[in-house]
Amino acid sequence: MSDSKKPVFSRRHVLGAGAAMPLAALAPQMTRAAADMKGTGQSPFHRIKLGAFEVTSLLAATRPVPDPHNIFGLNVTDAEFASVSSAANIPTDVAQFFFTPTVVNTGSSLVLFDTGTNADGIAAALNAAGYGTNDIDQVVITHMHGDHIGGLMKDGTPTFANASYATGAIEFDAWDMSGNDGFESNVRPLAENMTMLEDGGSPASGITAMLAAGHTPGHMGYMIESEGKQLFLGADFANHYVWSLAHPDWEVKFDRDKAAAAQTRRRILDMLAADKIPFIGYHMPFPAMGFVSKAGDGYRYEPASYQLML
Repeated sequence: MSDSKKPVFSRRHVLGAGAAMPLAALAPQMTRAAADMKGTGQSPFHRIKLGAFEVTSLLAATRPVPDPHNIFGLNVTDAEFASVSSAANIPTDVAQFFFTPTVVNTGSSLVLFDTGTNADGIAAALNAAGYGTNDIDQVVITHMHGDHIGGLMKDGTPTFANASYATGAIEFDAWDMSGNDGFESNVRPLAENMTMLEDGGSPASGITAMLAAGHTPGHMGYMIESEGKQLFLGADFANHYVWSLAHPDWEVKFDRDKAAAAQTRRRILDMLAADKIPFIGYHMPFPAMGFVSKAGDGYRYEPASYQLML
């Protein structure tokens, strides 16, 4: 069509056409109900490839916790805690906690690290990721706090019917002597089927235990290695991406030996930053995978984007 024959539209034409539209044509839009509010949400699993392995982080639970300064930064003032939090755009009155067990598929063994707060939560997260509790070959416990051992048993029955178990010898001995209800009900019944690991021990091929004491007496991290790729499962050596990484000397309520925990944080964070090793932190914002870089006297958490998908 030549320019001379193109139709000419004016604002009057457009408005006129709208006015001439039957009301019946507008009725469906006018009477549509508003969509239901769904609430916040996120996928309960996240899977990456690490060499020949697959590594899946599981969101077994998440909940808000009030008054985080009662947990983090016990040795700093309210003003300093508020200033650091404000600079990071996070509130000071409440924090969101994440509980993130991890599954490593080595190709010959399906290994679960920690079990969340209860059996139903870990089972649901495993199912979402395509696994069943009976698929787990081995359960490795990093330490004996309740949010890591809570899913081991349900109503007195082991959650993972076909699994063997492993944990740090120092950690087991410490709780064996002091004990608590969670240890007695969830860990002790499995002790005869539990391998006790030392620093440098290996629960499965390509997985090496690394003592990271302070949070608890025998707290362990685990280095995962396959085809030249590494990833560190850090468990609770650092429990917040700002309050623990940017300020590793800040005291944490749940660290049994606060001085030792701070030394462990710096040692591991130095390693991760220098060697550019990604890590999974049990309480990091889900999917809990990221990198560390040095930032002044502290460290900066850099959430993984697509690096671990390639």
